[in-house]
Amino acid sequence: MPAESTTYPDLFRIPTFPRLASSVVLARTANAMMQLALVLFVLQRFHSPTLAGVTVFLAIAPGIAVSPIAGALLDRNGRVRLIMLDYAVGALSLLLIAGLDAAGRLTPAVLLPIVTLGALTYSLSNSGARSLLPLIVPARLWDRANALDSMAYAVTGSAGPALAGALTAGFGPRVALLTSAAFFVAGALAMAGLSEPQARGGTTSVLADAREGLLYVVVRNASLRGLAIVIGLVNVGFGILIVALPVMIFERVRGDAALVGGLWALLGLGSAVSVFFFGRQGSEGRERQMIGLATLAGALGVAVLAVTGNVVLAAAAMAFIGLANGPADIALFSMRQRRTDPAWYGRAFAVSMSLNFAGTPLGSAISGPLIHLGLTFAIAVSAGFLLLAAVLVPLVIPPGYAGTMVPESARQSRRDRPVEESPSSAEQGAG
Repeated sequence: MPAESTTYPDLFRIPTFPRLASSVVLARTANAMMQLALVLFVLQRFHSPTLAGVTVFLAIAPGIAVSPIAGALLDRNGRVRLIMLDYAVGALSLLLIAGLDAAGRLTPAVLLPIVTLGALTYSLSNSGARSLLPLIVPARLWDRANALDSMAYAVTGSAGPALAGALTAGFGPRVALLTSAAFFVAGALAMAGLSEPQARGGTTSVLADAREGLLYVVVRNASLRGLAIVIGLVNVGFGILIVALPVMIFERVRGDAALVGGLWALLGLGSAVSVFFFGRQGSEGRERQMIGLATLAGALGVAVLAVTGNVVLAAAAMAFIGLANGPADIALFSMRQRRTDPAWYGRAFAVSMSLNFAGTPLGSAISGPLIHLGLTFAIAVSAGFLLLAAVLVPLVIPPGYAGTMVPESARQSRRDRPVEESPSSAEQGAG
C-alpha cells in the first residue's frame, strides 16, 4: 500500500487485523453483557443495590490488582494464548454462576468468590489486545485503528447491555449470563492460531518485570501517570452510574431491564458516531484538549440524569454522554501509544489501563451507600467526579513528552522494533 495511505480500508489489508478485530468485538460484547447482566441478576435475585455494587467491584478489581504481573507475562510470553485464557476463564465463571443458580445453590457467599476468581485474568485480554494493536498496525494508521477500536467499544457497549437487558426482561438473568459466556467462547475461537509479532521485553523474573512496569507508569512516565488520575476519576463516576442507572429506571420511570439496556445502548451509539468522525481528524498535539472538553461535556450529561425522571430526557442525556465520550477515547488511546516505548507495551499498557479502569469498581462499590443517601445525590456525585477530572486535565497531563523516561532495558530492546512502528515524533518528543 502507498506509504501515505491512511484510510480505514488500509487497516483491513493488514493480514492479522480482521481476525483480531472480530475476536475483540465478540469478547467485548461478552464483557458488556456480563457487567449489566450481573447487576440485573443481583438486583432481581437478592434485591440489594449494595450487593450489586460489591459484585461489580469484585468482577473488576482483582484483575486490576494483578495487572503488573499480567503485563509482565504479556511482554515475556506473547499475547494471543493469554488473551484466549482469559476468555475461557470468563466463560467458565459465568457457566458456573448460571449452573449453581439453576440448582438453587447460589448464595451471595458463593457468588462473590466465583466473580473474584473470574476477574483475576481480566488484564490479560484487556491489556493484551490493546497492546497488540500498535504492534501489528503501522504508526501512520494508529488514529484510524484507535477510532475503530473506540467504535468497537461503542458498538459492543450498545449491543451488550441492550442484549443483556432484553434477555433478562424476556427470559431471565440466567439466560443473559449464558449468552455472555457463549460470546466469550466465540471470541476465543476467532483468536485461535493468530500469529503475532515477536516484540518481547523483560529482564530476569516476572516479579521484577511487574515492578518495573508499575514504576514506569507511576514514576517515570508523567503522561501515563496523569492519564491514570484523570481517567480513574472519570471511571469512578461511571462506576456509580452502572448501579445507579438501573435503580433510577426501576424507581423513577417504572421501566424494566430492557429499558436499562436500551439507555446504555444509546450511549454506545453516540460514542460510535463521534469516534468515526474524530478518528478522521487526527489527535496528535490535541489530546489534552479533546480529553478535557469531552469529559466536561460528559459531566453535564450525567448531571441531567441526576435530576430527571423523564425517559426521553434520560435517553437524550445518555446519547449526549456517548457523543462526548468518542473524542476522549481516541485521544486517550493515541496518547498512550505515542508516549510509551514499544518494548514496554505489555507492562505499561496493563498497568496504565488498570489504573485508568480502577475507578469503575471503586465507584460501583460506593454506589450502594450513596444510593441509600439519595438517588439524586448519588448521580450528582458521579457528575462531580467527571467535572473534577476535566479540571485536572491541564494540571496533571504534560503537553508533550516531558517526564517520559525510558529505562535502559527498554532502549536496548528497540533493536527488535519494526521500523514502521517507530515514528520519529515519538522519539523526539513532538506534540
